[in-house]
Amino acid sequence: MSSSNPGEAGLTPPRRSAEHGFTPPRRSAEHGFTLIEMLVALAIFSLAALALLRLEGATVSNTARLQDQAMAQVVARNIAVETMTDPAPPSLGQESGEVENGGRRWGWTRLVALSPEPRIQMITISVRSQAGPESATLTIFRRAAL
Repeated sequence: MSSSNPGEAGLTPPRRSAEHGFTPPRRSAEHGFTLIEMLVALAIFSLAALALLRLEGATVSNTARLQDQAMAQVVARNIAVETMTDPAPPSLGQESGEVENGGRRWGWTRLVALSPEPRIQMITISVRSQAGPESATLTIFRRAAL
């Protein structure tokens, strides 16, 4: 009597192989991941995490630098407003000073020169931080003394 199931007769079914044109049977979910697959996944995740940490650090430092530069520009504009609202135009030449703004000390330099039009002064204001490299430069024009 022959059986339709080869396992019943004591025979084991032949193994499939890629050599004979068969693909290996799919892994079931019960087998899980191999150790090498887990190590590769962990290495990829680690590289992505390190890249995100470096990006965050760069973003934080750039934000702080931009805040300081914005404050330097505010200081330069304040000095420009004082220069423009003074009834008498500033004298030609260079003048320097210090001012406190935003809880920090800022050094400023104002250079007054004649523009190509002799009735107008060109005023260049440079501001620098006492604590770091932050700086700003602003150029304005004002009517010269007659």
